[in-house]
Amino acid sequence: MEKILTLLENDSTLTADELSVMLKKEVGEVKDMIEKYERDGVILGYHTVVDWDKTDREYVSALIEVKVMPQRDKGFDKIAEKITLHPEVKSLYLMSGGFDFTVIIEGKTMKEVAYFVAQKLAPIEFVTSTATHFVLKKYKDKGVVYTSKEKDERGNMPL
Repeated sequence: MEKILTLLENDSTLTADELSVMLKKEVGEVKDMIEKYERDGVILGYHTVVDWDKTDREYVSALIEVKVMPQRDKGFDKIAEKITLHPEVKSLYLMSGGFDFTVIIEGKTMKEVAYFVAQKLAPIEFVTSTATHFVLKKYKDKGVVYTSKEKDERGNMPL
């Protein structure tokens, strides 16, 4: 049932009781569905979206474009497996267009991200080039709009 997955994707804190009311199903049936989705690997985890800019945590996020030479008979999968082994990697996507992978990582500093790219990512066999882009500000992430009490007045300046 696609609706239960959409509801959980939008709010993973919903209880089986709440879902049963929303879906007009028995609580036991909802619990069984969730357990089956977890067992089958349809539901891979539950996440909380945190606005880290409102905390004392120091971090930097970066999006890295990666070009590779795919391996014969293995395509991109073997290279992707090597990239995902690094705990800094938060997301990895195979892309169409001008590069092959998008790697999203987090580090404590820009220097730490640069070290990751130079010492861990670029040396992976079949990686031919990388381009790193640092995230300056998040406006929306994982469907959640980040709001700020600070107002950017630059857009309101007279011409």
